[in-house]
Amino acid sequence: MAKNPLVRGLWVIGGLACVAVGAIGVIVPGLPSTVFFIMAAAAFSRSSKRMERWVLNLPGVGKLVADYRSGLGMPWRAKVIAGTMIVVAVGISTGLLMESWTWRGIVIGVGIVGLAYIFGRVPTRR
Repeated sequence: MAKNPLVRGLWVIGGLACVAVGAIGVIVPGLPSTVFFIMAAAAFSRSSKRMERWVLNLPGVGKLVADYRSGLGMPWRAKVIAGTMIVVAVGISTGLLMESWTWRGIVIGVGIVGLAYIFGRVPTRR
């Protein structure tokens, strides 16, 4: 918990921003949501225990955040959905929305890094 009230306030603002982006991610296909709620919980753990508990008790996402924080990782189904969303978003972005091969390469590279992280580094909870 941050001792300085200004720093604590900045952590709260960062946590709220992550919650906002995570909430948008619940609605917008291709935008992840759980990762932003994980970041929000981390920010709130440095600023407000009450808000941290709130994120951990959110329906649907709270259990995923708690499992990730305790080292249990993601369920296999969530990994497959996340990987599919990354592939779809990268495919649409590079196939329909970008003309520059440089930007296509960057987006494809970031997508590959995301897939490698999800399937290689995040533990699978069965």
